[in-house]
Amino acid sequence: MADPITPVLTKRWLSPKSWTIQSYEALEGYTAVRKALKGTPEQLVQLVKDSGLRGRGGAGFPAGIKWSFMPPNEDKPHYLVINADEGEPGTCKDIPLMMADPHSLIEGCIIASYAMRSHHCFIYVRGEALHCIRRLNAAVREAYDAGYLGIDILKSGFDLDITVHAGAGAYICGEETALLDSLEGRRGQPRLKPPFPAAAGLYAAPTTVNNVETIASAPFIVNGGSDWFRQMGREKSPGPKIYSISGHVEKPGQYECPLGTTLRELLDMAGGMKDGIPLKFWTPGGSSTPMFTAEHLDVPLDFEGAAEAGSMLGTTAVQVFNETVSVPWAVMKWTQFYEHESCGKCTPCREGTYWLAQILERMVDGKGTEEDIDTLLDVCDNILGRSFCALGDGAVSPITSGIKYFRDEFLALCETNKRELVGAEA
Repeated sequence: MADPITPVLTKRWLSPKSWTIQSYEALEGYTAVRKALKGTPEQLVQLVKDSGLRGRGGAGFPAGIKWSFMPPNEDKPHYLVINADEGEPGTCKDIPLMMADPHSLIEGCIIASYAMRSHHCFIYVRGEALHCIRRLNAAVREAYDAGYLGIDILKSGFDLDITVHAGAGAYICGEETALLDSLEGRRGQPRLKPPFPAAAGLYAAPTTVNNVETIASAPFIVNGGSDWFRQMGREKSPGPKIYSISGHVEKPGQYECPLGTTLRELLDMAGGMKDGIPLKFWTPGGSSTPMFTAEHLDVPLDFEGAAEAGSMLGTTAVQVFNETVSVPWAVMKWTQFYEHESCGKCTPCREGTYWLAQILERMVDGKGTEEDIDTLLDVCDNILGRSFCALGDGAVSPITSGIKYFRDEFLALCETNKRELVGAEA
């Protein structure tokens, strides 16, 4: 494993005015795009395949393979869409990256667009991140003025325009096809697949949707090479990763480490548990990933390691909770979020999240019964794998994992209710 404190993606973040093109160019900025434009699109796609770069938005699909799905012919426009709609609870890696180093994303967009023969790139940013949108727009203007965007970039014959689009704040628009519908001006709801975006995406044209961190990794791969990139992380999940750590730690924030870093190592970097209160439970990739406990401190946080331990890496939104937190209460709060954010398109998610929230609210209020636990699991079973998109699957993860590891806490709420009923009858 590479030295966890050697910065790659975050190496410019603390530089003076790191978001300006002057600071970016002074620190190897826009050197990779010159190198990339001298090669062919096929060579770039192969380079990214060889690097083993996997999507940093949650699913972990190999980026090079995703790029190769784009058709080689240009009878229709090709589009690159950047998913910067960072809405997963606990996730805060893409907005800091765009705030501190927007030009790394722009350079990555140029490289990826050239590799996929796209001449128009859209960056879809969460609408609440107003300062981030302004900074991105300013960086795009700087790139146009410097000749990195527009017509005949660096006299290579390649043209590219970038549009920064502000979303309207719906969590569902983090799902790639719902994002495309929103970008087209329609209500953000997931589309039926197939056809997949690579065949019929934005405006029914071939489209690739990638996460901010995925695309921002491209310039480093072009400059360093695939072998260098593979020196970090693990064999099947190579490269560096930005881990967002929040909750009961002394120093919450973004920590860049090689993939496969454990929570024990991350806690050391974050100054340990806040006020010394022991760890109780945590999420490896946001609230839509099954929770872990203190027994999972040494699970390698990469795509395979998290899956083997019964969860998912997700967006590496590490939310840390100490022993003062009630698991049913935390699960209820997450479920209320998913109920609110369900787009309503499919019945399992629309109705299921409503009933899950109702039952949990009643239990936390001390009015639950032991049968409620079985009802929760039954409703979860009817949502998992049956909803239109992954929001439904994500909504049941906190509940099923919470009951798996902390069933006694749910039972305690039911026992409280039993005692109250007995007292009332007496």
